Amino acid sequence: MSDDTRSNLPDGLRPETLAIRTGLPRSQHGEHSEALFLTTAYVQADAETSARKFANSEDFTYSRTSNPTVRSLEARMAALEGTEAAIATSTGMSAILLLGMGVLKAGDHVVCSRSVFGSTINLFAKEFGKFGVETTFVSQTDLTEWRAAIRPTTELFFAETPTNPLTEICDIRALADMAHDAGALLAVDNTYSSPALQRPAEMGADVVMHSATKYMDGQGRVMAGALCGPNRLIRDVFGPVLRTVGMTLAPFNAWVVLKGLETLSLRMKAQSEQALAVARWLEAQPGVARVHYPGLASHPQHELAMRQQSGQGGAVLSFDVRADSSDAARAAAFHVIDSTRVVSIATNLGDTKTIITHPATTSHGRLSEAQRQAAGISQGLIRLAVGLEHVDDITDDLARGLSTLNTR
Repeated sequence: MSDDTRSNLPDGLRPETLAIRTGLPRSQHGEHSEALFLTTAYVQADAETSARKFANSEDFTYSRTSNPTVRSLEARMAALEGTEAAIATSTGMSAILLLGMGVLKAGDHVVCSRSVFGSTINLFAKEFGKFGVETTFVSQTDLTEWRAAIRPTTELFFAETPTNPLTEICDIRALADMAHDAGALLAVDNTYSSPALQRPAEMGADVVMHSATKYMDGQGRVMAGALCGPNRLIRDVFGPVLRTVGMTLAPFNAWVVLKGLETLSLRMKAQSEQALAVARWLEAQPGVARVHYPGLASHPQHELAMRQQSGQGGAVLSFDVRADSSDAARAAAFHVIDSTRVVSIATNLGDTKTIITHPATTSHGRLSEAQRQAAGISQGLIRLAVGLEHVDDITDDLARGLSTLNTR
């Protein structure tokens, strides 16, 4: 784990610069690109040095606990999120696991949006539940539900904004104030927006979580996760857990994400513009019942999203195909997906390649039907993570299925 080590850099640099320049000092070789340290252990000069370094968990001794390449990534992510420190993990879900293992114990209570990623719901409801942690799932957007769910044992609020896949927005500042009044922490999953668009810590969030597999990498190459926050949590709480449990990020994956971060701002701006164009096109299609995208004026939290997300809607949208029944909706959604020839049928997002997904049978497929309905995941819902292909080629690809829905 690392604090924000901007070696020899002046204060006040913009995020675009920090995403390229933040990292550990160069080695004696003066490499311009960050070095990739593929090593499990580090040779010590003598036994006394070894003893001293093992006593100081910040020193390099064994790559389960620390690695220079991983440390560079952590420094860069902390700089981008504007936090004191960051800690990298093997995946986004392992970052949430680390969060829970660090701040929760048997008898504690969590308030969580019911609209978060399906695996997040399962982690809180099932896995943490095995160890005596209770979770109440509430509306993403209704602050009265969050407030009503608070108990004396509430230790954590967890929100994802925008949500996957309905792009619902929560008021980060309002939730932070509510959590802090209750003596709880607020953790925000910032995967969808990335710090290029949104910095939850500036709005009061205590911990910012990322699946760096997505936009941080940006090209669908490696898995990674991270928690960003103050030293009192990152170093003192999460660090000892990670060292013991070992949800460690591989150095090669860290190096790949480091390279991805250098183009994060450019990609997020371009992909947000593309997604807005696709969303507007979808709204005009007769086979589409509704489009979910924060950049559209029709989105119920559009104004809040624009304030929190630097005036941009992000690169992910979803839409409901028009149908008379659940079975018909699923068949229509499958037809649209299967008619594509350019976009990829996959479950990831954050790639430069556009990805199309049926959430009810993939990301939220392991939830019960009641849980899916509560989260608003219908059989006719299609999620689209918009990439960098020409926007007309993306809409033409979607039109292959949408234009033939009534001719099947």
